[in-house]
Amino acid sequence: MTTLLLQLSDPHIREPGRLAYGRINTAPYLAQAVQTMLRLPQRADALVITGDLTDFGRAAEYEHLRALLAPLGPLPTYLLPGNHDERTQLRQSFPQHTYLGTEGFVQYCVPVGGLTLIALDTVVPGASEGSLCRERLAWLADALDAHRHRPVVIAMHHPPFQTLIGHMDAIGLLSGAAQLEALVARHPNVERVICGHLHRSIQVRFGGAIAMTAPSPAHQVCLDLAPDAASAWTLEPPGFAVHALSEGGRLVSHTAASGVYEGPYPFHEGGQLID
Repeated sequence: MTTLLLQLSDPHIREPGRLAYGRINTAPYLAQAVQTMLRLPQRADALVITGDLTDFGRAAEYEHLRALLAPLGPLPTYLLPGNHDERTQLRQSFPQHTYLGTEGFVQYCVPVGGLTLIALDTVVPGASEGSLCRERLAWLADALDAHRHRPVVIAMHHPPFQTLIGHMDAIGLLSGAAQLEALVARHPNVERVICGHLHRSIQVRFGGAIAMTAPSPAHQVCLDLAPDAASAWTLEPPGFAVHALSEGGRLVSHTAASGVYEGPYPFHEGGQLID
């Protein structure tokens, strides 16, 4: 049986009626992504949201987020903070999500079908950049050892690699990336390191696995690889990631566009390719 793990990232939800950056209402975009996920032909096993759940980590923003996710019903949904979030408020606003713990870093291991999801906290309170300190890396080393006989997906907010988008790399994972890659290299059962923060779909080889970021369900970071590129966003088509593990197989990752589009239309008619 195929395991299906969905990944959303960076919804940046504001209080109802408030615009992110004074310009975009992110809530309808998240609602659209939720409806797209519900229309997928296969039923998902879980959803992980890799950070920047809200824009300022306020109670009203988390309340709005909870309402927007409600149509997912019983689908297990796992939350991870980003640099726009606030750990204490996140825990207070989602008390039923006991995997979040009660203090310290938000790190956990949960089974999702045939794989293990390991969530890693990269947040530095009050800062945009991320970090993996010795304590977090030691926790991950123990978690990887405990789950070495199952396929593993590591989820985190800040990507542990250079994306060549200069202004984002300046606030990326500024410490701990090399140590993380060494850990991943020692555990060949790590299939993916899935991240957010970049508001784009980006992939790179990392420690013998694949590290990747997911697009945002709302706004995207502009694709400009100049070192001095302006910090700017765009309304390119939004999306999310679908990670599928077949029984005894490899993990295959897809980027899905959220929204409603024309189709599906058939390629063939009467057994023949349509001319």
